Parts: sequence; C-alpha cells; structure tokens
Amino acid sequence: MLFLLRMLLMGLHFMIAGMLGVLIGICRPFNPDNSRLCARLYALPAMWLLGLKVKTDVDSLRDKPGTCVIIANHQSNYDLFVFGNVVPHRTVCIAKKSLKWVPLFGQLFWLAGNVLIDRGNAHKARRAMLTTTHTLQHKDTSIWVFPEGTRNLGKGLLPFKKGAFHMAIAAGVPIVQVCVSNYVNTMRLDRWHSGEVLIRSLPPIPTVGMTADDVGGLMQRCQEQMEECIAQMDQELSAG
Repeated sequence: MLFLLRMLLMGLHFMIAGMLGVLIGICRPFNPDNSRLCARLYALPAMWLLGLKVKTDVDSLRDKPGTCVIIANHQSNYDLFVFGNVVPHRTVCIAKKSLKWVPLFGQLFWLAGNVLIDRGNAHKARRAMLTTTHTLQHKDTSIWVFPEGTRNLGKGLLPFKKGAFHMAIAAGVPIVQVCVSNYVNTMRLDRWHSGEVLIRSLPPIPTVGMTADDVGGLMQRCQEQMEECIAQMDQELSAG
C-alpha cells in the first residue's frame, strides 16, 4: 500500500516539477544553471516522498576547479532524484536524444541547455562531442556524463565508454568523479524509512598535457578509483 501511494505521489510530483521546470526554461532558455535549479526541483521533494536519506561528501564537486567533466555511476531512473541533490552550478548533462520526447521532462531537459546525442548516428554523435568541447573551453560550463552509457542496476560498474575522457583531454579540463552507493539493491519503498544513500566525490584529475594516447590509462584509473569508492561506501552502510 505504501509503495503504491509513493508511486502515485511521485508521478504527480514528476508532472508538477516538469511543468515548473519548463516555465524556468522558457523564462531563461538554455541557461546552463537551469539544470541545477531543475535538479533540485526534482530531488528535494522526491527524497522526502521516497523516504530516502541522502548523505553527501562532495567538497571537490561543490568547489570544482572551474570548468570540468563530471563522471558518475548510473544505476536507475531514480538517479535523477538522487544526483539532483549535488548537481553544481553551471553544469549540463549529456544524454540520449530520445529523452527529448518524454513529456515535460524532455522539453525541460532541452531548454536547460543539456546536450542530446543521437547514439545511433556516429557522425552526429562526433559533432555533438565537438560542441561540448567548445562549451568546456569557452562557456564556463561543466559537463556531467555517465561513462557507462547505460544503467548498471547496482551490480557493479559496467565498462566505461571513451567519449567523456576524449572530451576532457581535448578541452584540457579536469575530471571530477562522483560516486553513489549501491542503493538500488537495498532501498525498500514499502517501508517508511526506505534506505540510506551515500554520495561522494573524488579529487579532480587534471588532464593538461594528456593526449588521445592517454585515454585508455585515464579511463582505467577512473574506473578503479570509482569501484573502490563505491565498495567503501557500501561497506560503511552495511556496518552502520
């Protein structure tokens, strides 16, 4: 019963937040800070409705070194509400083009200045990547990317794709890693207190002086550091 009530309230919240977000986008279209405002609009009420307690340790994200590429692990559609708590100022996201057609949310996402990529068209995807590199270098805007490319369902990190790392090296900007604990397998939405989630950011990794030849090593380093961080947070939650 509690689960069904939560899903009904979340559906209502999703629509209301979407309408408010579209209004923000219409009033200041493609402003790169729209993403942060809309993320909070979705996240803060959702955490209360879902009964999730979120603890954050994201100083390196909050005080990010100007423009950067932010990479995070991606577990489920609930990430919209979980990560929405920590999206920093002037940050846009890269996502698949099909999101544009989700009622309200898709239009909000587009008006917030986020980057929509047609992953089925290599030429258009490369052109979008060039656009994001220019954004990083000239528009004081950071890019948020899920390097796995799809949801991992809380079963460990999937292999990373190279796009985010090529982008960071081409623009010469740092990479900031953001990790969330494996909440998908532990949250119980049929309980008043459905679970606890930890979000932690790691120190920035500079890319100045790197070339395309360094992508593989950088990608492996990030994956290993994030796996270690996620495992540590899971251990802290199980011990607590």
